[in-house]
Amino acid sequence: MHCMKVTTFHLFLSLGMLLFANTKTAAQSTLVQTKYGQIEGSSEENIRIYQSIPFAAPPLGALRWKAPQSPASWTDVKKCTAFSASPIQPKPVPFLCWSVEFIAPPEPLSEDCLYLNVWTGASSAKEKRPVFVWIYGGGFTSGSAACAIYDGKEYAKRGIVFVSINYRVGAFGFMASPDLTKEGNGSSGNYGLMDQVAALKWVNENIAAFGGDPENVTIAGQSAGSMSVNALIASPAAKGLFQRAIMESGGLLGGIKTASLEDGEKAGVLLQDKMGAKTIAEMRAMPADSVLKISQGLGNLRFAPIRDGIFLPVDLEKTFSEKKFNQVDLLSGWVTGDGALFGVAKTTPEAFVKMIHETYGSKADGLLRLVPHETAEQASASQMELTMISFGFLSPYKISLYNSKPVYLYEFSHVPVAKPNFPDYGAFHTSEVPYALHNLHEWNRPWQPADLALEDKMSSYWINFIKSGNPNGPNLVPWENSHSSFTLEFGDRIEGKKNLYKNIAETLAGKE
Repeated sequence: MHCMKVTTFHLFLSLGMLLFANTKTAAQSTLVQTKYGQIEGSSEENIRIYQSIPFAAPPLGALRWKAPQSPASWTDVKKCTAFSASPIQPKPVPFLCWSVEFIAPPEPLSEDCLYLNVWTGASSAKEKRPVFVWIYGGGFTSGSAACAIYDGKEYAKRGIVFVSINYRVGAFGFMASPDLTKEGNGSSGNYGLMDQVAALKWVNENIAAFGGDPENVTIAGQSAGSMSVNALIASPAAKGLFQRAIMESGGLLGGIKTASLEDGEKAGVLLQDKMGAKTIAEMRAMPADSVLKISQGLGNLRFAPIRDGIFLPVDLEKTFSEKKFNQVDLLSGWVTGDGALFGVAKTTPEAFVKMIHETYGSKADGLLRLVPHETAEQASASQMELTMISFGFLSPYKISLYNSKPVYLYEFSHVPVAKPNFPDYGAFHTSEVPYALHNLHEWNRPWQPADLALEDKMSSYWINFIKSGNPNGPNLVPWENSHSSFTLEFGDRIEGKKNLYKNIAETLAGKE
């Protein structure tokens, strides 16, 4: 009996030592040496996950409204096993169609937010897997890399090194002023975009240690993230940092107009006046919550990318028409619900005609010949369609005219399966993201086989594009280059369409 107790004791001791050894080995397997120090992540389903890796110094105090600075190096192993704070923004809460899965965690929020996250299935730094960098949306006033639908594990399982990044938003990311312009700090008012470039430079210098290929980087984003991608395509500051781009619902060459430096500076002066500060130094010394509250009280004033002539060209249309932009492979599209992003339009034929003339001037008559508006129902539907075209379609369409590299256009019209006790918003703005990123499991709905099949097909196109610049592959409907006026429709079925919205786009773009 005594012998049995001893044997049992040694057995448990041996098992414990084995378990400890395996745990230690697992922990060691997630150690990675970056340029700034060693980090330790976590692992799940053979995927190594690194969260909250600093790619820039905290933009606090004197670094508020300055270009991102390099992070400080560290000597101890930095644990990177939880998301960092999201950027300072109004408290994130679900609203309308955007349930909790689409929203930044309500806390923590902080100016100290310049961190990125990496998911990789590579077992060696020699693998050189394609790299995908996700840039969130949120109108440049909100958002976070920690949103549930931006999880990178599924892409990592499929051979992609997935990176998601934070950047400054609102007044913290996009305030310009005459004094900031005089500082000559890389730009004035485009600090959030400069954060994105800093993250891409970090990727260029460090991603090989995670098994990624710094020479095969795709940047992607949706809504304001898509506009950011458009800005990076246009900016000389981002040259050479990526080879491909994906723009989902949004751009800078359509209906959303960027501010001039002059207008941006006026907004900054107004904010400074409302803050009661005499200098930028005083503004930098004020608590972040105070800056947020005061900037939120400025009515319709937006803090967003600015055509400052340094980071962004003063004339974006000219930059693209003269092909003075970063020409890269492009996959881009829109959602049919993008037209409802600014509210569901209800109008009359008379009001619609008046709006068209006021908005489009000399193009109005040509446009009215192309869109039905004889009844209130027709006029309302046409107004929604024009909003969608202006917001989501026009930018990729214009880029396709000037880009020497392949451009693949899509339209997403699939309506996600209904959620019990939740309104049906149809194919709403952002609804395509979980399908494209293969993250329906992160979105709480009773998914049906049709949804899951579309998720598999759509994410396969995206992954093929990320890997090679060509979305086509086995068992997929052929996706032609947009230079043949082809758009791939993701609806109840996947099918190609020719010349979709072409006449309207040519009219809006000035080609009568």
